[in-house]
Amino acid sequence: MAVTIEDLGEGIALVTMAGKSATQSFSMEFLPKIAEAIQSTLSNPSVKAVVITGEGKFFSAGADINAFAESIKNDDAPKLIRDLTGVLHPLIVKMRQSPTICVAAINGACAGGGLGLALACDVRIGSSGAKVAASYSGMGLSPDGGTTWLLPRLVGNQVSRRFFFENSIWNAEESLNYGVIDELVEDSELIDRAKEVAKLWSSWGPHTKEATKHLLDVQTNQDFETHLKHERTLIEAAGTTDAFKEGVAAFLEKRQPNFD
Repeated sequence: MAVTIEDLGEGIALVTMAGKSATQSFSMEFLPKIAEAIQSTLSNPSVKAVVITGEGKFFSAGADINAFAESIKNDDAPKLIRDLTGVLHPLIVKMRQSPTICVAAINGACAGGGLGLALACDVRIGSSGAKVAASYSGMGLSPDGGTTWLLPRLVGNQVSRRFFFENSIWNAEESLNYGVIDELVEDSELIDRAKEVAKLWSSWGPHTKEATKHLLDVQTNQDFETHLKHERTLIEAAGTTDAFKEGVAAFLEKRQPNFD
């Protein structure tokens, strides 16, 4: 199969984009399969975290250029682009809103919509072969996949402008220094380290994870007073959860909480 799902244990799933699903992720042949695999983990109540990775030299990169050429010939390129973004964009919205922790294990090239997929994750672990690129300018396209919303929140507005307008390619070290990648590890350690991070980040209660992700996403779009009200509403809701009861009990009993 082009896209596989593996149970890593402890509530963690591994989604691997293999073969052409890594090198030609953004085609109507492979993108729906990628989305279906990731969506299935997000909707599975037994999965607390998902690690997303690629194969070989590619994490998730490359459009089907032949399909683009054919769509230009048939004068229906806008429809193809609309169909592709119609699959990708709902997926990354779901990833941002889900209590499931998403970890990108970036093994290789991560470009275009593949970059959006990685940026939509909660954390990114890279190996020495990791590199990121926009790749839109050279194709005469404007960015998509949430890259112009997500990247500035990690690296800043002007760095993002330079990245897009200079059609940059950042290697693993540059990606780490700019803040796109959170941590670099040896190639052989990539999935194990991604699993460790996934285990830690997903160990909290569902409301804690979902509300924290949400608040961090909206904080740049509202004034401080409005944000405080938003926080108040969500922390009040947290007070009704089983996780809150467990957290208080664990604190009083001087033990680690168990939110499973």
